[in-house]
Amino acid sequence: MKKYMALSIIPLLMMPFFAQAQQIFTSPEQASTALFEAIKRQDDAALTSLLGDNWRDLLPPEGADPAAVARFLRDWDVRHHVEQQDNVAHLNVGKEDWQLPLPMVKTDKGWHFNMQGAADEILTRTIGRNELAAIEAAHAYVQAQQDYFQLNQAYAQKFISSEGKKDGLYWPARPGEAPSPLGPAFSPAQPGMGYHGYHFRILKAQGADAEGGEKQYLNNGKMTDGFALVAWPVTYGETGIATFIVDEHDRVYQADLGEESAKKAQSLTEFEPGDGWQAVTP
Repeated sequence: MKKYMALSIIPLLMMPFFAQAQQIFTSPEQASTALFEAIKRQDDAALTSLLGDNWRDLLPPEGADPAAVARFLRDWDVRHHVEQQDNVAHLNVGKEDWQLPLPMVKTDKGWHFNMQGAADEILTRTIGRNELAAIEAAHAYVQAQQDYFQLNQAYAQKFISSEGKKDGLYWPARPGEAPSPLGPAFSPAQPGMGYHGYHFRILKAQGADAEGGEKQYLNNGKMTDGFALVAWPVTYGETGIATFIVDEHDRVYQADLGEESAKKAQSLTEFEPGDGWQAVTP
């Protein structure tokens, strides 16, 4: 299975217009070697020639991640090759065949790095990684609820416990104390932030299309008759596309709710995998 390298030296998600006077090469192998040499020497002028005048705008405020740079250089020494399909080529490095999100394209003049194509690839990969993380988080939520039930004979109705209590899936553990069923990431401290680009909310009922039919999970104020969850992108089309729901049986469904994903997801009151929802296969 091909691996994709999210090289933080070149995070192209919000990429401005690039100058077109980029260096041209006779082959994608030659272009790849020039990129390697520029990164190895930390040669800003060479990177400008390769990637365009505005490549510095793409770096995070603290600069390139030294660990990512070291990994790229190490993987290059282990193995590197160019994978070409027609007039588009990619550089793969390392034993696991990591592929850089920097496509090289051939024009009448020769080969050069396609920066707009790189931005599109990184966005696609980011969305894919976030969606997989949301699915994994949904499964973790199910396990956490099951663990919580063993302690309380009821399911948790919130992620973060009240101060000094253990009434949610997460609470700070004291030294020597067993950890809480779930970590704090589902409810970030800063408003608007998500977990891997997704927000999460506990559902306390299910609809007619769910197994067992329509019912409330609450019984005399306690959630004893089941549990569910909805997860939606922080920013539709940038951090994710699909919205996910999961029930107590660990069955995950997905749907594309469009530009109003956040509004629609937040209006959900029950787990209802009806029309428009598709089961996510393991």
